[in-house]
Amino acid sequence: MNPAKPLLTDAPVAAARSPRWVVRAAHAVPLVVLPSGLWRMAMAVGIPVGWSGQLARDWRPGLETSSYIVLLTLVTEGLAFLTVGLVRPWGERLPPQLPVLGGRRVPVWAVVVPAALGALAATAVSLLMFLGGMPSDAGGPDGPRGAAAWIMNACYAPLLLWGPLVAVVTAAHAWRRCRPGPAGGG
Repeated sequence: MNPAKPLLTDAPVAAARSPRWVVRAAHAVPLVVLPSGLWRMAMAVGIPVGWSGQLARDWRPGLETSSYIVLLTLVTEGLAFLTVGLVRPWGERLPPQLPVLGGRRVPVWAVVVPAALGALAATAVSLLMFLGGMPSDAGGPDGPRGAAAWIMNACYAPLLLWGPLVAVVTAAHAWRRCRPGPAGGG
């Protein structure tokens, strides 16, 4: 590898191999996860998010609870961002800076299997969340009501798109990488 060459020089090539709508779908995934993360972050820093009754009286965002909420939000957003790797070079080839494995092509199965399982899990969790009622109903009688419930449900509703978007991008990645020819893996 020529050290004068910039890293990820094949970025436009990999993006060009994925149809524009697939690239847009991949970039949409972190955006559909973001509203629920922002809602949780508001709760973590003590902004009233509509809880009432005993839940509101007991809620004190301490270090342990707030750390958990922040970590959950960061992990969720990080997992969502991994979808972008399905349309970028770093989802196909390990960065050259990595010791021993740097520059090696990532096997298709090593990307597609976790992405497909993630799509299935995201779909199942979001469907179960909404089939059991709206997210604001989870607090029972102390859950958000009125405008607060509407805001919470609006923040969580985009999660219904997370799994299907990842599934579509994963299928497109697998198809592109497995088909024979210069754009594929064979």
